[in-house]
Amino acid sequence: MPDLAVFVSVVEQGNFTLAAKKLGLTPSAVSKKISRLEHLLSTKLFERSTRLLVTTDSGLDIYHHAQTMLSAADKAVNASNSSRTLAVGKLTISTPKAFGKHILEPLFYPFLEQYPDIQLCVKVTDRFIDPIQEEVDIAFRLTDNPTPSLVSKKIGEVKLVLCASQTYLEQHGVPQHPNDLRKHSCLYLGEQPQDNHWKFVKGDEEVTVEVEGRYVVNHSAMRLNGIKQHLGIGLLPDFTVINDLAAGAVIQILPTWEIKESYNGIITMQFAPSKYLPKTSRVFIDYIADALNVGSAM
Repeated sequence: MPDLAVFVSVVEQGNFTLAAKKLGLTPSAVSKKISRLEHLLSTKLFERSTRLLVTTDSGLDIYHHAQTMLSAADKAVNASNSSRTLAVGKLTISTPKAFGKHILEPLFYPFLEQYPDIQLCVKVTDRFIDPIQEEVDIAFRLTDNPTPSLVSKKIGEVKLVLCASQTYLEQHGVPQHPNDLRKHSCLYLGEQPQDNHWKFVKGDEEVTVEVEGRYVVNHSAMRLNGIKQHLGIGLLPDFTVINDLAAGAVIQILPTWEIKESYNGIITMQFAPSKYLPKTSRVFIDYIADALNVGSAM
């Protein structure tokens, strides 16, 4: 590519001396590069005389191709620089369903308004996403064991809350110990065989209870509605039920016990390590960190 650039300059300047001056080279250095290029391409690029330098027909063909190549290279460099300095282009993220709906979605709209040149592509799924293999720029994950090969930024923690309606509790009583749940109708996830095995921890005591119930649904909002319709005691991520708890629409059960089940743990943003993080990713990471009050993301 450097020799082609010298060749293009010679054609456009009309002689070696002017091309050398423009490129900051000596005329002899330019002559050597042209001779090397002619040898490499096995063709004569110029007809030389004492006063004139005429580009051959094959030289003109190569000149036009070289112009196209150099122009494409310039565009690639400019695009690369632009992506690092301007928030422009497509940004793909993945998020667990409930977290995406309750926490992230309200943040997307002001983000897109602030950065009108970013196209946001959101993949909503509770399965594990590998950002590198699935071409995702930033993956939100709920886990206590982030993938070590990826860069991680902790943005919060999710705890599970056990709750029921006041009406249900008046009719069936309030559990005083996890073992009491065996006597109650419980609403659980139902995606895996062990989803109805709830593990409770308090100090040194650890209890696992197998629960049963008439309403099993893998959607947190629907489980919450079922709880509010007095169908039983349900398990929910804290961020999905915080407003209803504050309003008294549901009552928390066994608040002194920590519940260890799926969908609790640390929420992280994970992305591939890179010396040149795209500007679109950088502004999004900082925006989310600021919105959730977790400090600077980088």
